[in-house]
Amino acid sequence: MEHYANQPSGVFPSVCSLDCPDQCGLLVHKKDGKIVKIEGDPNHPVTRGAICNKVRNMTARIYDPKRLSYPLKRVGVKGEGKFERISWDEAIETIAARWKELIRSEGPESILPYSFYGNMGRLSAESMDRRFFHRLGASRLEQTICNAAGTKGYEYTMGGSFGTDPEDTIHAKLIIMWGINAVSTNMHQVALAEKARKNGAQVVVIDVHKNQTGRWADWFIPIMPGTDSALALCIMHVLFAENMVDEDFLRQYTVGHEELREHVKRYEPAAVSAITGVPVEDIVRLARMYGQVSPSFIRIGNGLQHHDNGGMCVRTIACLPALTGQWLKKGGGAIKGNGGYLRFNKQALQRPDLRADNQARLINMNQLGDALLELDPPVRSLFVYSSNPAVVAPEANKVRRGLARDDLFTVVHDMFLTETAMYADLVLPATSSFENTDFYTSYWHHYIQLQRPVIPPYGESRSNVEVFRLLAKAMGFDEQAFQDTEEELIRQALSNHRNPYLEGIDYETLVEKQYVKANVKPLFPGRLPTPSGKIELYSERMEREGYPPLPTYVPLAEAEDGDYPYWFIPAPNHNFLNSTFSHQDKHVQLEKMPRLHMNAADAARAGINNGDKVRVWNERGECELVAAVGENVLPGVVVSQGLWADMTGTKRLVNALTPDRLADMGGGATFFSGRVNVAKA
Repeated sequence: MEHYANQPSGVFPSVCSLDCPDQCGLLVHKKDGKIVKIEGDPNHPVTRGAICNKVRNMTARIYDPKRLSYPLKRVGVKGEGKFERISWDEAIETIAARWKELIRSEGPESILPYSFYGNMGRLSAESMDRRFFHRLGASRLEQTICNAAGTKGYEYTMGGSFGTDPEDTIHAKLIIMWGINAVSTNMHQVALAEKARKNGAQVVVIDVHKNQTGRWADWFIPIMPGTDSALALCIMHVLFAENMVDEDFLRQYTVGHEELREHVKRYEPAAVSAITGVPVEDIVRLARMYGQVSPSFIRIGNGLQHHDNGGMCVRTIACLPALTGQWLKKGGGAIKGNGGYLRFNKQALQRPDLRADNQARLINMNQLGDALLELDPPVRSLFVYSSNPAVVAPEANKVRRGLARDDLFTVVHDMFLTETAMYADLVLPATSSFENTDFYTSYWHHYIQLQRPVIPPYGESRSNVEVFRLLAKAMGFDEQAFQDTEEELIRQALSNHRNPYLEGIDYETLVEKQYVKANVKPLFPGRLPTPSGKIELYSERMEREGYPPLPTYVPLAEAEDGDYPYWFIPAPNHNFLNSTFSHQDKHVQLEKMPRLHMNAADAARAGINNGDKVRVWNERGECELVAAVGENVLPGVVVSQGLWADMTGTKRLVNALTPDRLADMGGGATFFSGRVNVAKA
């Protein structure tokens, strides 16, 4: 494979590695061996040269003087941040020796990997690492922190992550952004919506916070947290009552429409208005708009699934396009995720067959604090990569108490000395995506993309693939699976995938073209991967698994979260991506400060003025933020934005306040179902 890393100057194709649906095509400018500029690739069919500030300023992150360039060993107490330089040989030998001893004395399940998609490259996130921990026999990590509840809910309705082709959404006449701050987290869906708008489309945003997307909308509808399914069911009530449904589509492509028709009669506008905070006339207007305007398209966001009832919220909204037959209209339908179209051969890439014991315990990543403090037998060693749980995991104070255990041997592989790395015994320097060979599959658009190294590794940094190869060798794992090159890994992932959408796409095609579109076609006419092959408005599978078979509003469990007056929503901000970029000065300057958005009536009662420093607390922890008072949230709701760097004493660790309960489906997180109190600091 041609390596751009060896060419000192020029412009080279690349792909954005951030955990973002847009997965932009990039052009990287190099001079004298260094990246000097990153811009969007204008030829990419979806992202078309437009990129966000996060990527535009990526060079500062790659060459940040704080970036790690060699392995470190802790010499102070955990959390203090005192380390000394060691060699890679010493680091790998230390890890292997500790793990061999642990396996001998306590068994391999005393070791836990903790990772997510800090780098969306499939080799970085789920290849040699999975092979290694399978072969080791380590405890398994249930990776459910992001989209698990909603993915499961959508799957009950539609059979998998299959939705509208985003490129077709320029044909929509009504676009509903539901629970997604797309301006900050899916900017190219906004660009496509703007094209639709020029052709007369209306944009409606439904959210708990009038953020940048809410301000951009033609109509912003504020809603109380966790009540989205009630609103969707009331829309269905109006659609059926006023004969705005497509009876032919319902008969041909759905199961359960008669049961649903009867079921939604109880969701009357007056009752649902009291639940959601949306006025009756707005509910009826929205329902009629949805029933009369076609094509209509719903972009279902990540936000609303981070509730106790998040899976059911998404399952319910996913039923709406069927009622008006939108799946037959070009640009109509919905997107929650589109990852099913780019499904590759995960078995070949991850090699679960290397695991001798398929019953090894499964630990939910949202409950890391409990796992480190209470699990029996205990977790004795933690290997963290592509994630920063000391900031991103819920119940952060509990997580940090676990990380501070003297008897926990922790290794962190990262580009920076993160908050999690401060608790590590060993810290290994990681490459950036621009230093790796990898392939990428978007979970929104339909393109699979290749990344070739653009620059050599920074200092002594190594990729995830290399690190797990080294560890496999040190542990004496001599299977061929640990010798495979990056090229071989990509070939294996693209072979025998049983996915008709990837038919004919292989390694050579990616090398030649850089990005290739899956062979997508409309879902209908066709058969879905649900048990019935149709859209399941009534799901027998859900009934068997203990859920209501029809979409149902299940109120948030207020009693579970104590007697606090406000729902607390720690949403994303514009310039960070989770904790990524929260350590970069440029991005911090752009965001200015961590704020708490609060309704003016609530603030007046609490004696809080705009700009005041406020204390936000519950039994899990407390934060100090700056009040942003106004009408951007409903009474009884407070919203913060962004996961801010929190090394010591800044009191802005918002996940100190969030519950580590699991959502109704998929083991998902409930970040947005916590309650807090707020007072002037």
